[in-house]
Amino acid sequence: MSYQPLLRVSEISVPPLTRPQLAEARRVLAVELFKEGRSNAEIAGMLGVHTESVRRWRRVWENDGVLALRRRLATGRSPKLDDTQVEEVRAALEQGAQAHGFEADLWTLERVGLRGERVTGVSLSLTSVWLLLTGRMGWSPQRPERRALERDESEIARWVGHEWPRIKKGR
Repeated sequence: MSYQPLLRVSEISVPPLTRPQLAEARRVLAVELFKEGRSNAEIAGMLGVHTESVRRWRRVWENDGVLALRRRLATGRSPKLDDTQVEEVRAALEQGAQAHGFEADLWTLERVGLRGERVTGVSLSLTSVWLLLTGRMGWSPQRPERRALERDESEIARWVGHEWPRIKKGR
């Protein structure tokens, strides 16, 4: 009788762990090694960390348990705009800059900040506007394509087809 695996490794799609997830996994593994009775130096060597880190993890584990070694969410100030306000700003921006009285249909950080303040009543710094656009809204910076107004596509095609080969051959 031959063994057939249920899934091949190539069929499994596991996203890579982030640095905080790897650190947490290392601490949890250390707890398992604590339970096996291994020494701090031995665990440090196995996990590739400093002995003092293992000593600190053991102290936390003995005093507060495994949950104290789990990863904690980042703390900090809550965002100025809630999700509803972000969607209101998004809807306003998707109408285009000209729809809001700007001459050119181009959004700058200053313009987005002004529009956001009119829509939500919340004043944002340029840094906060940038974080709003790139982080919470998932937008990326775009630059308008610069083309001459007098550009003649048919003349360009003729030049590339006839003149460029002649110049390239050196005649």
